Amino acid sequence: MSDLNRKEEAKEKESLNFIEQIIEEDIRNGKHGGRVHTRFPPEPNGYLHIGHAKAICLNFEIAQKYGGKTNLRFDDTNPTTEETEYVENIKRDIRWLGFDWDDREYYASDYFEQLYEFAVKLISKGLAYVDDSTPGEIAEMKGTPTVPGKESPYRNRSIEENLSLFRGMRAGDFPDGSKVLRAKVDMASSNMHMRDPIMYRIKRDHHHRTGDEWIIYPMYDFAHGQSDSIEKITHSLCSLEFIHHRPLYDWFIEKLEIFPSRQIEFARMNVSYMITSKRRLLKLVKEGYVSGWDDPRMPTISGMRRRGFPPAAIRTFCDKAGIAKRDNLIEISLLEFCVRDELNRTAPRVMAVLNPLKVVITNYPEGKVEHMEVENNPEDESMGTRTMPFSRELYIEREDFMEDPPKKYFRMGPGRDVRLKAGYILRCEGFEKDPATGEVAEVRCTYYPDSKSGEDTSGIKAKGTLHWVSVAHALEAEVRLYDRLFADPQPDNHEDKDYLEFFNEDSLQVVEKAYIEPSLAQAKPGDTFQFLRLGYFSADPDSTEQKPVFNRTVTLKDTWAKMQGR
Repeated sequence: MSDLNRKEEAKEKESLNFIEQIIEEDIRNGKHGGRVHTRFPPEPNGYLHIGHAKAICLNFEIAQKYGGKTNLRFDDTNPTTEETEYVENIKRDIRWLGFDWDDREYYASDYFEQLYEFAVKLISKGLAYVDDSTPGEIAEMKGTPTVPGKESPYRNRSIEENLSLFRGMRAGDFPDGSKVLRAKVDMASSNMHMRDPIMYRIKRDHHHRTGDEWIIYPMYDFAHGQSDSIEKITHSLCSLEFIHHRPLYDWFIEKLEIFPSRQIEFARMNVSYMITSKRRLLKLVKEGYVSGWDDPRMPTISGMRRRGFPPAAIRTFCDKAGIAKRDNLIEISLLEFCVRDELNRTAPRVMAVLNPLKVVITNYPEGKVEHMEVENNPEDESMGTRTMPFSRELYIEREDFMEDPPKKYFRMGPGRDVRLKAGYILRCEGFEKDPATGEVAEVRCTYYPDSKSGEDTSGIKAKGTLHWVSVAHALEAEVRLYDRLFADPQPDNHEDKDYLEFFNEDSLQVVEKAYIEPSLAQAKPGDTFQFLRLGYFSADPDSTEQKPVFNRTVTLKDTWAKMQGR
């Protein structure tokens, strides 16, 4: 091999993440015939969040890169917390992100009979036993990381007795919690997971798929690896929290002499100002801090979809965040950058006014309506143009007018010229105030008839450009201004404080009466737009023909960083 080829090969290898390096070495060695088969194994006990998005992208994209396959398998071994609603929403989220598992949809509950037989095999080999100890006694016998555990008094039951008792557990001969099946591994192991872990418990709860057929359920550590093996998963990609479970994962496979799936751990997705604990997210939902799992402030995939995040932006974010071996914290500003970057290319530009101030063009004919041509997206000419009605009375943003503006203020003020986007140049002649509040209630302007955008022969140089809507034609809308759910970058990383103490009370502000251009009457839930000069907004499922509702997806710039002095 030439030096040039060696350098190119070394450079290519450096560009691979550590999981890709492992897989390419396995392929070179002919392991599993060069086959790559991954799986995404969610527990259907809640909605998927940003951390799951990373795992989804990793599992599906790794398989795609190497011509392999990815299974979707629900680890439904705890009927107490699992629901069909969660199953269906998980499938919807994965498809929305752009991935499909074809016909490879599986459930751990598909394997309950086979897992039971695996347990019987381990009992028959003297490697599992039924324990009558209470949960407290089992925890105490396990010892501590620095103190070896103590063997259960039931550890040396005969194989025959254990088989009889385990069959009795399945048959319903014993009450819930009275017995468990434990693996006989090593009570002196430095790894606490190897100290005779529980494999089965008695639980008379209705299962969302198997109903009341089973009253014993396998623990995650027993079901997970064996399900991987049954499906002949070659590379079982797990988050870093499972690294200490790997010796047990391998122990079960070795003792059962089944297909040797390999577990590989990667750092989970930790994003600033977000939490990814399902238990804590569920608490937010149940205690009314948010409107539901799909609240646009939530870090769930459903919440991000409702807020207007494009799936391509989430995939890009996961790619930019990279695959690491150690836990780290990814700045939420990177996610917001990816969203802005995607929407800048794909979102149509429209006009909306959130805090309206009425402008009357005194020399514009009453009753006259012109239709101004406006580009839909300057980044993509193929998106074409649309028309907007222009009339004598308009709304502009209240902050775009000042009674006594400073010299470098380039918006509207008395005696100043300003251009309306795709419209005319106006000159502010005066204003009227509401005598009750003292606020400016109406601004009076004149327009230069020969200053129409695209046809301007006026010679007037207006430094500022404002967005607007026609009073007679604008639609009234509700606009929800969402911000970060927490005011601390790591709300669940404080030993002395509860994460709810950092809940951002200003994370939702509602503008009940905004005005939007009439073209937005056709917006469907999920359609996302750039409201000129205001940010990116998405039509919400709460929208009706009478009252459209829009969510702020993201601001035009990282205003949060500026506010925090960063």
